[in-house]
Amino acid sequence: MPEGAAHLLERFLDQRVTLVLKDSRELAGKLVGIDDHMNVVLDDANETTPEVSRHLGRVVLRGSNVVTLQGPAPSGAHPR
Repeated sequence: MPEGAAHLLERFLDQRVTLVLKDSRELAGKLVGIDDHMNVVLDDANETTPEVSRHLGRVVLRGSNVVTLQGPAPSGAHPR
């Protein structure tokens, strides 16, 4: 049986996720890839900082820079 966090996150493939990076930037996009080192590929990504918001397109992020990864809300869930 496969183990590790990357395997757990495979259920979010092809879904929109939000990442928070070490430098407090937030990136949101469609998760199209993840590996055993937690490196992440997002498609149609948008970056948000307190100063600016911009469209980046496809990005590859080193896993060690990711602090949190939030998947889509479960169906039927209500935001708080």
